[in-house]
Amino acid sequence: MTDVFVEPTPSALLLLGRNRDLASERGVECPGDLPAASDPDLVARARAARDALGDDAFILGHHYQRDEVIEFADVTGDSFKLARDAANRPGAQYIVFCGVHFMAESADILTASHQQVVLPDLAAGCSMADMAAISQVETAWEVLEDAGVAADVVPVSYMNSSAAIKSFTGRHGGTICTSSNAKTALTWAFEQRPDAKVLFLPDQHLGRNTAVLQLGLSLDDCVVYDPHKPNGGLTAQQLRDAKMILWRGHCSVHGRFSKENVDDVRAAVPGVNVLVHPECRHDVVTNADLVGSTEFIIRTIEAADAGSSWAVGTELNLVRRLAKAHPDKQITFLDKTVCYCSTMNRIDLPHLVYALESLAAGRVVNRIVVDPDVAHWSRVALDQMLALPGI
Repeated sequence: MTDVFVEPTPSALLLLGRNRDLASERGVECPGDLPAASDPDLVARARAARDALGDDAFILGHHYQRDEVIEFADVTGDSFKLARDAANRPGAQYIVFCGVHFMAESADILTASHQQVVLPDLAAGCSMADMAAISQVETAWEVLEDAGVAADVVPVSYMNSSAAIKSFTGRHGGTICTSSNAKTALTWAFEQRPDAKVLFLPDQHLGRNTAVLQLGLSLDDCVVYDPHKPNGGLTAQQLRDAKMILWRGHCSVHGRFSKENVDDVRAAVPGVNVLVHPECRHDVVTNADLVGSTEFIIRTIEAADAGSSWAVGTELNLVRRLAKAHPDKQITFLDKTVCYCSTMNRIDLPHLVYALESLAAGRVVNRIVVDPDVAHWSRVALDQMLALPGI
């Protein structure tokens, strides 16, 4: 049995940084298509292993996974929904999480002690989560203390963060949020102190878009803390004046989209509806027609009128799946350059077969285990989110 404890480090970004465009946030190479499974018998092998495991295994498939993996998922959804689904299946001894590392950590935190969480490929990380290493965040807190503002700061961390960051959030009296409930989480945070400020981790765009477009703050109320600069690149006065202290992090897929993409698709497709995720940059969100979480995007397309046209700004596997499921609607990817989530796509059929066949043979591989103290404080932060009104 392999127990793996992984702390994200800046080196985890090296592979994502190759050939990136320094004038943008594009941090991944984008192949035009994904390679086919190398072994034509893999589907049959996956089915055989799945049948052998029966109810002992519960397979979770994130929306951004490849179709060949989604085919074997017992449930699909976003990261938090899947972790809760796993917690609601106490009879399953093995939780096979077809997603990325932070998602498997959340499942381990929320499931029972007898359940074992498996990530088919340990290299399936998240560039956004890796942009906030715990050592960097602890240093940032010292900067806030030196500026005399730490006592007023409430951390709010996005679900797309490591267990270590969730634990930090719990220890400092904050909460976790999803893209669906970020407004509620920020509203709660600002109510916790008379002069409350929020340290929002690790996605600057979700924090900015929520604060400005949903809570009515101004862009001037937001500053960006860059962990690669002394004192985050900010003065003590800037920290004192700010309401939102945004971590310099972003999603390598959603950060690709630009206002030019929106302008181009409107010119090419008359009457198109532009639908984007709130992890997109502020100028993309403000020029879109609709903005919402992955689940919101799915519901919106499902409810759309036949014959309507949509340009969707989110991960390509999901956009292609929506287009295939709704042939009566014109659904296109917002960016002309094809781009998958490179780390999410590390979970492929060969890795899934390896994990399932190993479990069927009685070998637990690639198990994700969160340190008990980290898990405790992460659970404190997650429970605070669950206690928010309307959740």
